[in-house]
Amino acid sequence: MRGGASANADLIVVRDGERPSIGPAELRLEDGTTRIVDRRLPADLPHGYHQIKRKRGHPGRLIVAPFECFLPPDLRGWGWAIQLYAARSRRSWGIGDLAALRRLGEWGKKAGASFALISPLSAPIPLLPQQASPYFASTRLYRNPLFLSMEEVPGAREIDGFAEVALEGRTLNRDRRIDRDAIFRLKLGVLETLWSRVRHRPDERFERFVSEQGPVLWQYALFCALSERFGGGWHAWPANLRHPDAPAVRRASRDEATADRIRFHQWVQYQLDRQLARASAVLPVMQDLPIGFDADGADGWAFQDALAHGIGVGAPPDEFNTRGQDWGLPPFVPGKLRAAGYEPFIQTIRACLRHAGGLRIDHVMGLFRLFWIPFGAEPAQGAYVRLPASDLLAIVALESQRARAVIVGEDLGTVEDETRAELAARRILSYRLIWFEKAPPSTFPEQALSAITTHDLPTVAGLWSGSDFEAQRALKLAPNEAGTREIHDRVAKMTRATSRTPVSAVIARLHASLATAPSRLLTATLDDAMAVPERPNMPATTHQWPNWSIPLPEPIETLKSNRLAASIARALGRRTRRRGR
Repeated sequence: MRGGASANADLIVVRDGERPSIGPAELRLEDGTTRIVDRRLPADLPHGYHQIKRKRGHPGRLIVAPFECFLPPDLRGWGWAIQLYAARSRRSWGIGDLAALRRLGEWGKKAGASFALISPLSAPIPLLPQQASPYFASTRLYRNPLFLSMEEVPGAREIDGFAEVALEGRTLNRDRRIDRDAIFRLKLGVLETLWSRVRHRPDERFERFVSEQGPVLWQYALFCALSERFGGGWHAWPANLRHPDAPAVRRASRDEATADRIRFHQWVQYQLDRQLARASAVLPVMQDLPIGFDADGADGWAFQDALAHGIGVGAPPDEFNTRGQDWGLPPFVPGKLRAAGYEPFIQTIRACLRHAGGLRIDHVMGLFRLFWIPFGAEPAQGAYVRLPASDLLAIVALESQRARAVIVGEDLGTVEDETRAELAARRILSYRLIWFEKAPPSTFPEQALSAITTHDLPTVAGLWSGSDFEAQRALKLAPNEAGTREIHDRVAKMTRATSRTPVSAVIARLHASLATAPSRLLTATLDDAMAVPERPNMPATTHQWPNWSIPLPEPIETLKSNRLAASIARALGRRTRRRGR
Protein backbone atom coordinates (compact mmCIF):
# COMPACT_ATOMS: atom_id res chain seq x y z
CA MET A 1 0.00 0.00 0.00
CA ARG A 2 1.48 3.32 -1.11
CA GLY A 3 3.44 4.88 1.73
CA GLY A 4 0.90 3.56 4.24
CA ALA A 5 1.17 2.77 7.91
CA SER A 6 1.81 -0.87 8.82
CA ALA A 7 -1.24 -3.11 8.67
CA ASN A 8 -1.32 -3.57 12.47
CA ALA A 9 -0.35 -0.01 13.35
CA ASP A 10 -1.67 1.66 16.48
CA LEU A 11 -3.67 4.71 15.37
CA ILE A 12 -4.86 7.65 17.44
CA VAL A 13 -6.81 10.58 16.00
CA VAL A 14 -7.28 13.63 18.21
CA ARG A 15 -8.82 17.03 17.70
CA ASP A 16 -7.82 20.33 19.31
CA GLY A 17 -8.17 20.17 23.06
CA GLU A 18 -8.25 16.39 23.34
CA ARG A 19 -5.62 14.77 25.56
CA PRO A 20 -6.13 11.02 25.73
CA SER A 21 -3.84 8.83 27.77
CA ILE A 22 -1.49 6.82 25.58
CA GLY A 23 0.97 5.60 28.22
CA PRO A 24 4.75 6.04 28.05
CA ALA A 25 5.85 6.77 24.49
CA GLU A 26 8.13 8.83 22.33
CA LEU A 27 6.50 11.03 19.70
CA ARG A 28 8.37 11.76 16.51
CA LEU A 29 6.69 14.82 15.02
CA GLU A 30 6.42 15.67 11.34
CA ASP A 31 9.16 18.26 11.63
CA GLY A 32 11.61 15.64 12.94
CA THR A 33 11.58 16.74 16.57
CA THR A 34 10.72 14.33 19.37
CA ARG A 35 8.59 14.59 22.51
CA ILE A 36 8.50 12.21 25.45
CA VAL A 37 5.03 11.40 26.83
CA ASP A 38 4.59 9.86 30.29
CA ARG A 39 0.83 9.32 30.11
CA ARG A 40 -1.40 11.96 28.47
CA LEU A 41 -0.72 13.71 25.21
CA PRO A 42 0.47 17.30 25.69
CA ALA A 43 -2.00 20.03 24.77
CA ASP A 44 0.39 21.94 22.53
CA LEU A 45 1.05 19.32 19.84
CA PRO A 46 1.06 20.78 16.34
CA HIS A 47 -1.46 19.63 13.77
CA GLY A 48 -0.11 16.89 11.56
CA TYR A 49 0.77 13.24 11.10
CA HIS A 50 3.15 12.09 13.81
CA GLN A 51 4.65 8.77 14.83
CA ILE A 52 4.25 7.00 18.17
CA LYS A 53 7.16 4.86 19.34
CA ARG A 54 6.84 2.54 22.31
CA LYS A 55 9.34 0.13 23.84
CA ARG A 56 7.27 -2.77 22.60
CA GLY A 57 5.04 -3.25 19.62
CA HIS A 58 4.80 -1.65 16.21
CA PRO A 59 5.17 2.09 15.62
CA GLY A 60 1.84 3.86 15.62
CA ARG A 61 0.41 6.94 13.93
CA LEU A 62 -0.89 9.97 15.76
CA ILE A 63 -3.06 12.37 13.76
CA VAL A 64 -3.61 15.75 15.41
CA ALA A 65 -6.27 17.73 13.56
CA PRO A 66 -8.27 20.93 13.89
CA PHE A 67 -11.97 20.48 14.49
CA GLU A 68 -13.09 22.82 11.71
CA CYS A 69 -12.30 23.09 8.02
CA PHE A 70 -10.98 26.28 6.48
CA LEU A 71 -13.80 28.79 5.96
CA PRO A 72 -13.06 32.53 5.97
CA PRO A 73 -15.73 34.41 7.96
CA ASP A 74 -16.27 36.92 5.14
CA LEU A 75 -16.46 34.37 2.33
CA ARG A 76 -19.12 35.37 -0.22
CA GLY A 77 -18.96 34.70 -3.91
CA TRP A 78 -20.23 32.98 -7.00
CA GLY A 79 -18.67 30.88 -9.71
CA TRP A 80 -19.22 28.87 -12.84
CA ALA A 81 -19.73 25.10 -12.62
CA ILE A 82 -17.75 23.68 -15.53
CA GLN A 83 -17.79 20.22 -17.07
CA LEU A 84 -14.24 20.70 -18.30
CA TYR A 85 -14.34 18.03 -21.01
CA ALA A 86 -17.35 19.85 -22.55
CA ALA A 87 -15.75 23.32 -22.49
CA ARG A 88 -13.94 23.26 -25.81
CA SER A 89 -12.11 26.30 -27.09
CA ARG A 90 -11.32 26.86 -30.74
CA ARG A 91 -7.77 25.68 -29.95
CA SER A 92 -8.90 22.48 -28.23
CA TRP A 93 -8.36 19.06 -29.72
CA GLY A 94 -11.91 17.77 -29.42
CA ILE A 95 -12.13 18.14 -25.63
CA GLY A 96 -11.95 20.94 -23.10
CA ASP A 97 -8.46 21.28 -21.63
CA LEU A 98 -6.53 23.10 -18.93
CA ALA A 99 -5.74 26.01 -21.24
CA ALA A 100 -9.49 26.39 -21.81
CA LEU A 101 -9.94 26.35 -18.03
CA ARG A 102 -7.44 29.18 -17.71
CA ARG A 103 -9.24 31.21 -20.38
CA LEU A 104 -12.58 30.55 -18.69
CA GLY A 105 -11.02 31.78 -15.48
CA GLU A 106 -9.93 35.01 -17.15
CA TRP A 107 -13.42 35.52 -18.61
CA GLY A 108 -15.18 34.60 -15.37
CA LYS A 109 -12.99 36.82 -13.24
CA LYS A 110 -13.72 39.85 -15.41
CA ALA A 111 -17.44 39.18 -14.93
CA GLY A 112 -17.06 39.00 -11.16
CA ALA A 113 -16.78 35.25 -10.54
CA SER A 114 -14.60 34.31 -7.57
CA PHE A 115 -14.06 30.61 -8.32
CA ALA A 116 -14.67 27.81 -10.80
CA LEU A 117 -16.20 24.49 -9.76
CA ILE A 118 -14.86 21.88 -12.16
CA SER A 119 -15.67 18.26 -12.94
CA PRO A 120 -13.14 15.67 -11.70
CA LEU A 121 -9.77 15.61 -13.46
CA SER A 122 -9.12 12.00 -12.42
CA ALA A 123 -7.07 9.80 -14.76
CA PRO A 124 -8.49 6.69 -16.46
CA ILE A 125 -6.48 3.58 -17.31
CA PRO A 126 -4.12 4.72 -20.14
CA LEU A 127 -5.54 2.34 -22.74
CA LEU A 128 -8.22 2.18 -25.40
CA PRO A 129 -11.12 2.45 -25.13
CA GLN A 130 -10.87 5.50 -22.87
CA GLN A 131 -13.24 5.64 -19.91
CA ALA A 132 -15.62 8.58 -20.35
CA SER A 133 -16.87 8.95 -16.79
CA PRO A 134 -14.76 11.22 -14.56
CA TYR A 135 -16.43 9.43 -11.63
CA PHE A 136 -15.09 6.00 -12.63
CA ALA A 137 -11.40 6.75 -12.86
CA SER A 138 -8.34 4.57 -12.48
CA THR A 139 -7.06 6.95 -9.81
CA ARG A 140 -8.28 9.96 -7.88
CA LEU A 141 -4.67 10.96 -7.14
CA TYR A 142 -3.53 11.95 -10.63
CA ARG A 143 -4.97 13.65 -13.68
CA ASN A 144 -6.25 12.74 -17.10
CA PRO A 145 -3.69 13.42 -19.88
CA LEU A 146 -6.55 14.27 -22.25
CA PHE A 147 -6.85 17.58 -20.37
CA LEU A 148 -3.38 18.67 -21.49
CA SER A 149 -3.26 21.56 -23.93
CA MET A 150 -0.70 20.23 -26.36
CA GLU A 151 0.30 23.64 -27.68
CA GLU A 152 1.34 24.62 -24.15
CA VAL A 153 3.53 21.60 -23.45
CA PRO A 154 7.07 23.04 -23.81
CA GLY A 155 8.73 21.87 -27.01
CA ALA A 156 5.62 20.33 -28.59
CA ARG A 157 5.31 22.97 -31.30
CA GLU A 158 8.85 22.19 -32.51
CA ILE A 159 7.98 18.58 -33.35
CA ASP A 160 7.97 17.84 -37.09
CA GLY A 161 4.41 17.63 -38.35
CA PHE A 162 2.91 19.20 -35.21
CA ALA A 163 0.87 21.72 -37.21
CA GLU A 164 -0.82 18.92 -39.16
CA VAL A 165 -1.59 16.94 -36.01
CA ALA A 166 -2.94 20.08 -34.31
CA LEU A 167 -5.24 20.71 -37.28
CA GLU A 168 -6.50 17.14 -37.04
CA GLY A 169 -7.10 17.64 -33.33
CA ARG A 170 -9.02 20.88 -33.82
CA THR A 171 -11.11 19.19 -36.51
CA LEU A 172 -12.48 16.93 -33.76
CA ASN A 173 -14.24 20.01 -32.36
CA ARG A 174 -16.81 19.61 -35.14
CA ASP A 175 -18.10 16.37 -33.64
CA ARG A 176 -21.19 16.60 -31.48
CA ARG A 177 -19.84 13.83 -29.32
CA ILE A 178 -16.44 13.78 -27.66
CA ASP A 179 -14.29 11.08 -29.24
CA ARG A 180 -11.88 10.33 -26.41
CA ASP A 181 -10.23 7.46 -28.24
CA ALA A 182 -9.26 9.65 -31.20
CA ILE A 183 -8.05 12.39 -28.84
CA PHE A 184 -6.04 9.87 -26.84
CA ARG A 185 -4.25 8.61 -29.96
CA LEU A 186 -3.33 12.12 -31.09
CA LYS A 187 -2.17 13.46 -27.74
CA LEU A 188 -0.31 10.32 -26.73
CA GLY A 189 1.53 10.32 -30.06
CA VAL A 190 2.72 13.89 -29.55
CA LEU A 191 3.71 13.26 -25.94
CA GLU A 192 5.70 10.14 -26.82
CA THR A 193 7.51 11.91 -29.66
CA LEU A 194 8.37 14.82 -27.40
CA TRP A 195 9.48 12.51 -24.58
CA SER A 196 11.91 10.77 -26.92
CA ARG A 197 13.59 14.17 -27.36
CA VAL A 198 13.62 15.45 -23.79
CA ARG A 199 13.99 12.26 -21.72
CA HIS A 200 17.74 12.73 -21.21
CA ARG A 201 17.70 16.51 -20.82
CA PRO A 202 18.22 17.78 -17.26
CA ASP A 203 15.10 19.41 -15.83
CA GLU A 204 15.38 20.45 -12.20
CA ARG A 205 11.70 21.31 -11.86
CA PHE A 206 10.66 17.89 -13.15
CA GLU A 207 13.06 16.16 -10.79
CA ARG A 208 11.76 18.24 -7.91
CA PHE A 209 8.18 17.27 -8.76
CA VAL A 210 9.11 13.57 -8.92
CA SER A 211 10.95 13.81 -5.59
CA GLU A 212 8.08 15.65 -3.94
CA GLN A 213 5.49 13.14 -5.12
CA GLY A 214 7.74 10.25 -4.13
CA PRO A 215 6.62 6.61 -4.12
CA VAL A 216 2.97 7.51 -4.65
CA LEU A 217 3.63 8.88 -8.13
CA TRP A 218 6.19 6.16 -8.86
CA GLN A 219 3.69 3.41 -8.12
CA TYR A 220 0.96 5.09 -10.18
CA ALA A 221 3.35 5.43 -13.12
CA LEU A 222 4.37 1.80 -12.68
CA PHE A 223 0.72 0.78 -12.86
CA CYS A 224 0.37 2.70 -16.12
CA ALA A 225 3.47 1.02 -17.54
CA LEU A 226 2.25 -2.44 -16.55
CA SER A 227 -1.19 -1.69 -17.98
CA GLU A 228 0.38 -0.86 -21.33
CA ARG A 229 2.42 -4.05 -21.23
CA PHE A 230 -0.23 -6.52 -20.07
CA GLY A 231 -3.42 -4.73 -21.09
CA GLY A 232 -6.68 -3.99 -19.30
CA GLY A 233 -7.21 -3.97 -15.58
CA TRP A 234 -4.82 -5.58 -13.11
CA HIS A 235 -7.13 -8.50 -12.28
CA ALA A 236 -6.21 -9.99 -15.67
CA TRP A 237 -2.44 -9.53 -15.26
CA PRO A 238 -0.12 -12.43 -14.50
CA ALA A 239 -0.82 -13.61 -10.95
CA ASN A 240 2.61 -12.56 -9.64
CA LEU A 241 1.99 -8.93 -10.65
CA ARG A 242 -1.42 -8.49 -9.10
CA HIS A 243 -0.14 -7.01 -5.85
CA PRO A 244 2.09 -3.91 -5.78
CA ASP A 245 4.32 -5.38 -3.06
CA ALA A 246 5.01 -8.61 -4.96
CA PRO A 247 8.71 -9.28 -5.71
CA ALA A 248 7.90 -9.74 -9.40
CA VAL A 249 6.51 -6.20 -9.56
CA ARG A 250 9.78 -4.75 -8.29
CA ARG A 251 11.73 -6.85 -10.77
CA ALA A 252 9.45 -5.73 -13.62
CA SER A 253 10.00 -2.09 -12.70
CA ARG A 254 13.76 -2.50 -13.26
CA ASP A 255 13.28 -3.60 -16.85
CA GLU A 256 14.77 -0.85 -19.03
CA ALA A 257 11.67 -0.34 -21.18
CA THR A 258 9.34 -0.37 -18.17
CA ALA A 259 11.57 2.05 -16.26
CA ASP A 260 11.43 4.45 -19.19
CA ARG A 261 7.62 4.23 -19.32
CA ILE A 262 7.51 4.95 -15.59
CA ARG A 263 9.51 8.13 -16.20
CA PHE A 264 7.27 9.00 -19.14
CA HIS A 265 4.08 8.80 -17.06
CA GLN A 266 5.70 10.80 -14.27
CA TRP A 267 6.64 13.44 -16.84
CA VAL A 268 3.08 13.56 -18.23
CA GLN A 269 1.74 14.18 -14.72
CA TYR A 270 4.33 16.91 -14.29
CA GLN A 271 3.02 18.66 -17.40
CA LEU A 272 -0.55 18.36 -16.13
CA ASP A 273 0.47 19.75 -12.75
CA ARG A 274 2.07 22.79 -14.36
CA GLN A 275 -0.95 23.57 -16.52
CA LEU A 276 -3.38 23.14 -13.63
CA ALA A 277 -1.25 25.46 -11.49
CA ARG A 278 -1.39 28.13 -14.21
CA ALA A 279 -5.16 27.84 -14.55
CA SER A 280 -5.85 27.96 -10.81
CA ALA A 281 -3.59 30.99 -10.42
CA VAL A 282 -6.01 32.99 -12.58
CA LEU A 283 -9.21 32.02 -10.75
CA PRO A 284 -9.38 29.68 -7.73
CA VAL A 285 -10.53 26.22 -8.70
CA MET A 286 -12.86 24.07 -6.62
CA GLN A 287 -12.12 20.46 -7.49
CA ASP A 288 -14.57 17.59 -7.29
CA LEU A 289 -13.82 14.39 -5.37
CA PRO A 290 -15.57 11.31 -6.82
CA ILE A 291 -16.92 8.88 -4.27
CA GLY A 292 -14.79 6.04 -5.62
CA PHE A 293 -12.66 4.58 -8.39
CA ASP A 294 -12.47 1.73 -10.88
CA ALA A 295 -11.69 -1.52 -9.01
CA ASP A 296 -9.48 -2.54 -11.95
CA GLY A 297 -7.50 0.70 -11.92
CA ALA A 298 -4.45 2.10 -10.19
CA ASP A 299 -6.12 2.89 -6.87
CA GLY A 300 -7.82 -0.52 -6.84
CA TRP A 301 -4.41 -2.15 -7.32
CA ALA A 302 -2.57 -0.02 -4.79
CA PHE A 303 -5.26 -0.02 -2.09
CA GLN A 304 -6.61 -3.55 -2.61
CA ASP A 305 -5.73 -4.72 0.91
CA ALA A 306 -8.21 -2.21 2.37
CA LEU A 307 -11.06 -2.80 -0.10
CA ALA A 308 -14.20 -4.92 0.06
CA HIS A 309 -14.23 -7.32 -2.88
CA GLY A 310 -17.42 -8.45 -4.63
CA ILE A 311 -19.18 -5.28 -3.49
CA GLY A 312 -20.10 -2.06 -5.28
CA VAL A 313 -21.43 1.17 -3.81
CA GLY A 314 -24.49 3.03 -5.01
CA ALA A 315 -27.71 4.59 -3.82
CA PRO A 316 -31.13 3.23 -2.89
CA PRO A 317 -34.17 4.17 -5.00
CA ASP A 318 -35.39 7.75 -4.59
CA GLU A 319 -37.87 10.08 -6.26
CA PHE A 320 -35.48 11.05 -9.08
CA ASN A 321 -33.83 7.66 -9.62
CA THR A 322 -36.67 5.26 -8.97
CA ARG A 323 -34.57 2.16 -9.64
CA GLY A 324 -31.69 3.20 -7.41
CA GLN A 325 -28.10 3.39 -8.59
CA ASP A 326 -25.22 0.91 -8.63
CA TRP A 327 -21.96 2.65 -9.48
CA GLY A 328 -19.84 -0.49 -9.29
CA LEU A 329 -17.17 1.26 -7.20
CA PRO A 330 -15.35 -0.76 -4.52
CA PRO A 331 -15.70 0.53 -0.93
CA PHE A 332 -13.05 0.56 1.74
CA VAL A 333 -13.60 -1.85 4.62
CA PRO A 334 -13.71 0.52 7.62
CA GLY A 335 -11.47 -1.58 9.87
CA LYS A 336 -8.92 -2.20 7.13
CA LEU A 337 -8.82 1.49 6.21
CA ARG A 338 -8.09 2.37 9.83
CA ALA A 339 -5.44 -0.37 10.03
CA ALA A 340 -3.73 1.29 7.06
CA GLY A 341 -3.47 4.51 9.06
CA TYR A 342 -6.07 6.07 6.75
CA GLU A 343 -3.24 6.54 4.28
CA PRO A 344 -5.36 5.92 1.12
CA PHE A 345 -7.86 8.55 2.27
CA ILE A 346 -5.16 11.05 3.26
CA GLN A 347 -3.44 10.72 -0.10
CA THR A 348 -6.73 11.20 -1.93
CA ILE A 349 -7.83 14.33 -0.10
CA ARG A 350 -4.36 15.87 -0.37
CA ALA A 351 -4.14 15.15 -4.10
CA CYS A 352 -7.55 16.69 -4.80
CA LEU A 353 -6.61 19.83 -2.88
CA ARG A 354 -3.43 20.40 -4.85
CA HIS A 355 -3.71 23.76 -6.65
CA ALA A 356 -7.28 24.07 -5.36
CA GLY A 357 -9.13 26.76 -3.48
CA GLY A 358 -11.87 24.33 -2.56
CA LEU A 359 -13.14 20.79 -2.80
CA ARG A 360 -16.62 19.46 -3.44
CA ILE A 361 -16.94 16.01 -1.88
CA ASP A 362 -19.36 14.05 -4.03
CA HIS A 363 -21.89 12.13 -1.92
CA VAL A 364 -20.41 13.37 1.34
CA MET A 365 -22.61 10.85 3.15
CA GLY A 366 -19.93 8.39 2.06
CA LEU A 367 -17.82 9.65 4.96
CA PHE A 368 -20.54 8.45 7.35
CA ARG A 369 -22.06 5.44 5.62
CA LEU A 370 -22.02 3.82 2.19
CA PHE A 371 -24.73 1.84 0.45
CA TRP A 372 -23.14 -1.53 -0.34
CA ILE A 373 -24.61 -3.66 -3.12
CA PRO A 374 -23.34 -7.23 -3.65
CA PHE A 375 -22.34 -7.98 -7.23
CA GLY A 376 -25.36 -9.30 -9.14
CA ALA A 377 -27.94 -7.80 -6.76
CA GLU A 378 -30.37 -4.96 -7.45
CA PRO A 379 -29.80 -1.60 -5.70
CA ALA A 380 -32.96 -2.13 -3.65
CA GLN A 381 -31.25 -5.18 -2.12
CA GLY A 382 -28.30 -3.22 -0.77
CA ALA A 383 -27.60 -2.06 2.77
CA TYR A 384 -25.78 0.79 4.51
CA VAL A 385 -22.40 0.23 6.17
CA ARG A 386 -21.09 2.74 8.72
CA LEU A 387 -17.66 4.40 8.44
CA PRO A 388 -15.44 6.13 11.06
CA ALA A 389 -16.80 9.56 10.14
CA SER A 390 -15.18 11.43 13.02
CA ASP A 391 -11.70 10.32 11.97
CA LEU A 392 -12.31 10.97 8.27
CA LEU A 393 -13.69 14.45 8.97
CA ALA A 394 -10.63 15.21 11.11
CA ILE A 395 -8.38 14.37 8.15
CA VAL A 396 -10.50 16.52 5.82
CA ALA A 397 -10.23 19.42 8.28
CA LEU A 398 -6.45 19.02 8.59
CA GLU A 399 -5.88 18.94 4.84
CA SER A 400 -8.38 21.78 4.28
CA GLN A 401 -6.57 24.04 6.73
CA ARG A 402 -3.19 23.20 5.26
CA ALA A 403 -4.36 23.95 1.72
CA ARG A 404 -6.52 26.90 2.86
CA ALA A 405 -9.32 25.37 0.82
CA VAL A 406 -13.07 25.51 1.43
CA ILE A 407 -14.91 22.18 1.65
CA VAL A 408 -18.39 21.57 0.23
CA GLY A 409 -20.26 18.38 1.09
CA GLU A 410 -22.71 17.21 -1.57
CA ASP A 411 -25.47 16.21 0.86
CA LEU A 412 -28.33 15.63 -1.58
CA GLY A 413 -30.73 12.75 -1.28
CA THR A 414 -31.16 10.68 1.87
CA VAL A 415 -29.16 12.43 4.62
CA GLU A 416 -29.72 12.11 8.34
CA ASP A 417 -30.29 15.31 10.33
CA GLU A 418 -27.41 14.56 12.70
CA THR A 419 -25.11 14.16 9.71
CA ARG A 420 -25.93 17.64 8.42
CA ALA A 421 -25.44 19.01 11.94
CA GLU A 422 -22.01 17.36 12.14
CA LEU A 423 -20.99 18.75 8.75
CA ALA A 424 -22.13 22.24 9.75
CA ALA A 425 -20.17 22.03 13.02
CA ARG A 426 -17.07 21.14 10.99
CA ARG A 427 -17.69 24.19 8.77
CA ILE A 428 -18.31 22.09 5.69
CA LEU A 429 -20.72 23.85 3.35
CA SER A 430 -23.98 22.13 2.54
CA TYR A 431 -25.11 21.77 -1.10
CA ARG A 432 -28.55 23.09 -1.97
CA LEU A 433 -30.34 22.92 -5.31
CA ILE A 434 -33.48 24.71 -6.46
CA TRP A 435 -34.55 21.42 -8.07
CA PHE A 436 -34.62 19.71 -4.66
CA GLU A 437 -35.75 22.48 -2.32
CA LYS A 438 -39.48 23.17 -1.94
CA ALA A 439 -38.87 26.55 -0.28
CA PRO A 440 -37.61 29.61 -2.23
CA PRO A 441 -33.86 30.33 -2.45
CA SER A 442 -34.19 33.20 0.02
CA THR A 443 -34.69 30.56 2.73
CA PHE A 444 -31.60 28.49 1.85
CA PRO A 445 -28.99 28.17 4.62
CA GLU A 446 -26.07 30.54 4.80
CA GLN A 447 -23.49 27.83 5.25
CA ALA A 448 -24.03 26.32 1.82
CA LEU A 449 -23.11 26.32 -1.82
CA SER A 450 -26.39 26.79 -3.68
CA ALA A 451 -27.24 26.21 -7.32
CA ILE A 452 -30.11 25.31 -9.61
CA THR A 453 -29.02 21.89 -10.83
CA THR A 454 -26.09 19.55 -11.10
CA HIS A 455 -24.61 17.16 -13.66
CA ASP A 456 -26.95 14.26 -12.81
CA LEU A 457 -30.13 16.35 -13.07
CA PRO A 458 -32.01 18.18 -15.83
CA THR A 459 -30.71 21.47 -17.14
CA VAL A 460 -33.15 24.38 -16.97
CA ALA A 461 -33.82 24.11 -20.71
CA GLY A 462 -34.30 20.34 -20.45
CA LEU A 463 -36.80 20.64 -17.61
CA TRP A 464 -38.72 23.64 -18.91
CA SER A 465 -39.10 22.28 -22.44
CA GLY A 466 -39.97 18.78 -21.24
CA SER A 467 -37.23 17.27 -23.39
CA ASP A 468 -35.43 15.76 -20.42
CA PHE A 469 -38.57 13.97 -19.22
CA GLU A 470 -39.22 12.67 -22.72
CA ALA A 471 -35.64 11.42 -22.97
CA GLN A 472 -36.03 9.51 -19.70
CA ARG A 473 -39.28 7.99 -20.90
CA ALA A 474 -37.75 6.97 -24.21
CA LEU A 475 -34.97 5.25 -22.26
CA LYS A 476 -37.58 3.44 -20.10
CA LEU A 477 -36.14 4.90 -16.90
CA ALA A 478 -39.52 5.24 -15.16
CA PRO A 479 -39.25 9.02 -14.65
CA ASN A 480 -41.08 10.64 -11.76
CA GLU A 481 -43.84 12.47 -13.60
CA ALA A 482 -45.44 14.02 -10.54
CA GLY A 483 -42.10 15.21 -9.17
CA THR A 484 -41.07 16.69 -12.50
CA ARG A 485 -44.38 18.51 -12.84
CA GLU A 486 -44.03 19.90 -9.31
CA ILE A 487 -40.62 21.38 -10.13
CA HIS A 488 -41.90 22.76 -13.44
CA ASP A 489 -44.81 24.48 -11.67
CA ARG A 490 -42.49 25.82 -8.98
CA VAL A 491 -40.17 27.26 -11.63
CA ALA A 492 -43.12 28.85 -13.43
CA LYS A 493 -44.21 30.53 -10.20
CA MET A 494 -40.69 31.60 -9.29
CA THR A 495 -40.01 33.14 -12.71
CA ARG A 496 -43.56 34.31 -13.53
CA ALA A 497 -43.23 32.35 -16.77
CA THR A 498 -45.86 30.91 -19.08
CA SER A 499 -45.69 28.44 -21.95
CA ARG A 500 -44.86 31.37 -24.22
CA THR A 501 -41.88 32.55 -22.19
CA PRO A 502 -38.59 31.87 -24.01
CA VAL A 503 -36.27 29.39 -22.35
CA SER A 504 -33.54 32.02 -22.13
CA ALA A 505 -35.82 34.28 -20.10
CA VAL A 506 -36.72 31.44 -17.74
CA ILE A 507 -33.03 30.68 -17.22
CA ALA A 508 -32.17 34.32 -16.55
CA ARG A 509 -35.05 34.81 -14.10
CA LEU A 510 -34.30 31.58 -12.29
CA HIS A 511 -30.74 32.72 -11.68
CA ALA A 512 -32.05 36.05 -10.42
CA SER A 513 -34.10 34.04 -7.93
CA LEU A 514 -31.03 31.99 -6.99
CA ALA A 515 -29.24 35.27 -6.29
CA THR A 516 -31.61 35.88 -3.37
CA ALA A 517 -30.10 32.95 -1.49
CA PRO A 518 -28.04 33.99 1.56
CA SER A 519 -25.65 31.10 0.93
CA ARG A 520 -21.91 31.72 1.08
CA LEU A 521 -21.36 30.46 -2.46
CA LEU A 522 -23.52 30.22 -5.59
CA THR A 523 -22.84 28.51 -8.89
CA ALA A 524 -24.31 28.60 -12.37
CA THR A 525 -23.53 26.02 -15.04
CA LEU A 526 -22.11 26.76 -18.46
CA ASP A 527 -24.77 24.37 -19.79
CA ASP A 528 -27.48 26.76 -18.60
CA ALA A 529 -25.54 29.77 -19.88
CA MET A 530 -25.78 28.20 -23.34
CA ALA A 531 -29.34 26.88 -22.79
CA VAL A 532 -28.26 23.26 -23.35
CA PRO A 533 -31.27 20.89 -23.15
CA GLU A 534 -29.32 17.64 -22.50
CA ARG A 535 -28.01 16.86 -19.04
CA PRO A 536 -24.33 15.79 -18.89
CA ASN A 537 -25.11 12.45 -17.28
CA MET A 538 -28.25 10.30 -17.20
CA PRO A 539 -28.05 8.06 -14.11
CA ALA A 540 -28.90 4.37 -14.56
CA THR A 541 -27.71 4.40 -18.19
CA THR A 542 -24.52 3.30 -19.89
CA HIS A 543 -24.58 3.18 -23.68
CA GLN A 544 -28.18 4.43 -23.95
CA TRP A 545 -27.12 8.05 -23.29
CA PRO A 546 -23.87 9.83 -24.28
CA ASN A 547 -22.84 10.33 -20.66
CA TRP A 548 -19.92 12.71 -20.11
CA SER A 549 -19.52 13.09 -23.88
CA ILE A 550 -21.77 16.02 -24.82
CA PRO A 551 -19.71 19.14 -25.54
CA LEU A 552 -21.08 22.64 -25.18
CA PRO A 553 -22.75 23.65 -28.45
CA GLU A 554 -20.39 26.59 -28.96
CA PRO A 555 -16.69 27.16 -28.24
CA ILE A 556 -15.97 28.99 -25.00
CA GLU A 557 -14.81 32.07 -26.90
CA THR A 558 -18.48 32.82 -27.71
CA LEU A 559 -19.21 33.33 -24.02
CA LYS A 560 -17.76 36.84 -24.27
CA SER A 561 -20.73 37.89 -26.39
CA ASN A 562 -23.29 35.52 -24.83
CA ARG A 563 -26.13 37.71 -23.48
CA LEU A 564 -27.58 34.98 -21.30
CA ALA A 565 -24.22 34.31 -19.65
CA ALA A 566 -23.81 38.04 -19.04
CA SER A 567 -27.30 38.22 -17.54
CA ILE A 568 -26.54 35.36 -15.16
CA ALA A 569 -23.25 36.99 -14.13
CA ARG A 570 -24.98 40.32 -13.46
CA ALA A 571 -27.66 38.68 -11.30
CA LEU A 572 -25.20 36.71 -9.20
CA GLY A 573 -22.79 39.64 -9.09
CA ARG A 574 -25.45 42.02 -7.78
CA ARG A 575 -26.14 39.59 -4.96
CA THR A 576 -22.47 39.47 -4.03
CA ARG A 577 -22.08 43.24 -4.16
CA ARG A 578 -25.19 43.83 -2.03
CA ARG A 579 -23.90 41.56 0.70
CA GLY A 580 -20.42 43.00 0.44
CA ARG A 581 -21.57 46.47 1.42
